[in-house]
Amino acid sequence: MESRDVILRPIITEASMNEMDNKRYTFEVDLRANKTQVKDAVEDIFEVEVAKVNIMNVKGKKKRMGRYEGYTRKRRKAIVTLKPESKDIQLFNEE
Repeated sequence: MESRDVILRPIITEASMNEMDNKRYTFEVDLRANKTQVKDAVEDIFEVEVAKVNIMNVKGKKKRMGRYEGYTRKRRKAIVTLKPESKDIQLFNEE
């Protein structure tokens, strides 16, 4: 898999924004990606040094629309911790 195929998008929530101060970033990754692939992809795309990667699987939620019910899609979430001497990842344009 290519680096851009492993990292799908950053996850921007209040909790993940607070963790960015501690050099911990949250990304949605491909369902087949493992920790080594995520580490290599983040280092390749953002040119930073990764200390640790935690991965978790998030189950889809049950949703209803009238009498029909189904599930939202399942996803895989990676929390990437950078080394202290590494530069920060710029997710937003600062103007």
